[in-house]
Amino acid sequence: MLRIYEVVLAMAGDAAGVAVQIERRDADLARQLRRAMHSVALNVAEGAGNTAGHKRQRYQTALGSAREVLACVQVAQAMRYIGPVHVKVLDRMDHVIATLGRLVYHRAS
Repeated sequence: MLRIYEVVLAMAGDAAGVAVQIERRDADLARQLRRAMHSVALNVAEGAGNTAGHKRQRYQTALGSAREVLACVQVAQAMRYIGPVHVKVLDRMDHVIATLGRLVYHRAS
């Protein structure tokens, strides 16, 4: 399994806490965040067990979903559903996005 998978699981824990806060104001956005987070973890895990072309597709899907998780948090902040999110939570999301980006775009070139 990729080392980033452990970071993805930590990100899932972070996202769960944020989703609870968002849910108080917008249940749909909280559900969207959870679905996107599930997609990140499941596609990273699936990609780790696939071969070249399918592996890249899974990681690309995980990357899109990781960006969606971050966007859900940003929208919740913009809509004033939640306050500031701890910098470590945002750093972890950025780390996952950057790592998946390298996996997807490095292999594409």
